[in-house]
Amino acid sequence: MDISDLLNIADQERQSQTAFRIRCCVAAGCVATNSLAVKENLQMAITAAEMADTVQVCGVGCMRLCSRAPLVAVDQVTPAKPSLLYETVTLDQVPTVVATLPSAPASRSGAVPLQQGDLTHPFFTHQRSIVLENTGLIDPERIEAYIAMGGYRSLYHVLREMTPTEVVDTMTRSGLRGRGGAGYPTGLKWAMVAKAIADRKFVVCNADEGDPGAFMDRSVLEGDPHRVLEGMAIAAYAVGATQGYIYIRAEYPLAIQRLHIAIRQAQRMGLLGSHIFDSPFDFRIDLRTGAGAYVCGEETALMASIEGKRGIPSPRPPYPAERGLWGFPTLINNVETFANVCPIIRNGAEWFASIGTEKSKGTKVFAIAGAIRNTGLIEVPMGTPLREIVEDMGGGVSDGGTAKAVQTGGPAGGCIPASAFDTPVDYESLTQLGSIMGSGGMIVMDQQTNMVDIARYFMEFCRDESCGKCIPCRAGTVQMHQLLSKICEGKAAPADLHLLEELCDMVKHTSLCGLGQSAPSPVLSTLRHFQDDYLALIHPE
Repeated sequence: MDISDLLNIADQERQSQTAFRIRCCVAAGCVATNSLAVKENLQMAITAAEMADTVQVCGVGCMRLCSRAPLVAVDQVTPAKPSLLYETVTLDQVPTVVATLPSAPASRSGAVPLQQGDLTHPFFTHQRSIVLENTGLIDPERIEAYIAMGGYRSLYHVLREMTPTEVVDTMTRSGLRGRGGAGYPTGLKWAMVAKAIADRKFVVCNADEGDPGAFMDRSVLEGDPHRVLEGMAIAAYAVGATQGYIYIRAEYPLAIQRLHIAIRQAQRMGLLGSHIFDSPFDFRIDLRTGAGAYVCGEETALMASIEGKRGIPSPRPPYPAERGLWGFPTLINNVETFANVCPIIRNGAEWFASIGTEKSKGTKVFAIAGAIRNTGLIEVPMGTPLREIVEDMGGGVSDGGTAKAVQTGGPAGGCIPASAFDTPVDYESLTQLGSIMGSGGMIVMDQQTNMVDIARYFMEFCRDESCGKCIPCRAGTVQMHQLLSKICEGKAAPADLHLLEELCDMVKHTSLCGLGQSAPSPVLSTLRHFQDDYLALIHPE
């Protein structure tokens, strides 16, 4: 495989394009609303109408507006015209979709009206796609579609024209920070692994997305799996690794299926394996599925699970960059971090660093859900005000009411009050409010929401997901949940509120790993911003 081969594949893919294309979302959210049957019926209708020479039907990844699933888009490719988006498409509306095409035969029966989406809505226009630039546009099960969008050219450029040190330097200058939650500088982590001296090194993609309401990583893997494989390969070249693992929870069968397909395709084309692009670089990727333990999102627990051990955390240091899988230096980044690598190599570190804020560069993918009109997947520049996301892009509260809070960062995050919605969404600003960026889950709550009950819900989650290795987390989360239940039932006294605060402090500062250390965050943030909700339930002494 050479650059000329990539260019030939891309040319052939473009030449095979028809005048029109119908994209049907086949990501998990749309599949759950019967989109596979819609896609199959669209193909049958096109074939029956003898339009297969001019119209192509293809399945694509997440088209973002998940609350209106299943989604279908009609593109005029030659000459190019703006797309048409149809929402909540049902099987009996398939003939109507086909009838909208100029070359369609006259309809013989009454058309079932379609609900057309507004692509000029802020939900779409306020987004800036870097990670999701291919998601929803290409067939995730065809490597040729990825190559036609420039896929694997960044890897070729790196292997043929850059040294590993130059790659690490590019990532450092870009300002990319880990998108898994902690926000650790990516270039610094890569440099640590690159400098380590060892016989073997590993690259691990953390796809153990366990936050309630989060589906960012799943959507990338379902819609653009080759983007992640290419990013991992570039990282492996930069740090000197030859083996990669994608650790993904078994509850993501569609993502797993498409990753298996993508890995096989890349291997067949020589884009993974030995002597990639006729270079000395060898790199292989295997999948490891997890049983759904939230704690396995923590690096040391994740590595233990890959090694076939029980997924429980270990004290750090040593850090994975020094002593990781089987005692060898290991680079661990999450899905979204790897998905940023190719655009940075393609467009340059300065380009990426020009997006976002001074300390939070680039864009961030969020899964917005809860009491909001437009739920789904968004990608916005770092520093975008929370109000713009909730009110403009999200369309405000679903029943016409007003928002009370937004919970970010999953069980490790916090609840942000509506009074702080003008806050820019970046690492530092959210931390100051008692929350975190996290991996990108964002849940909107309305005025009917009792924040004490929200805190209890997340504490129940942390209690159930605790591995039990350390006493502060194992016992502390149980006691905090009991106190929160006591408050919700109106049986607590002021002393219980003081005890809850003391427990939060103890669990936060004495737990072994990030799960226990961050478990009190939803409680602390609701105590800080919604104290009235607590006081209204406290029984006076």
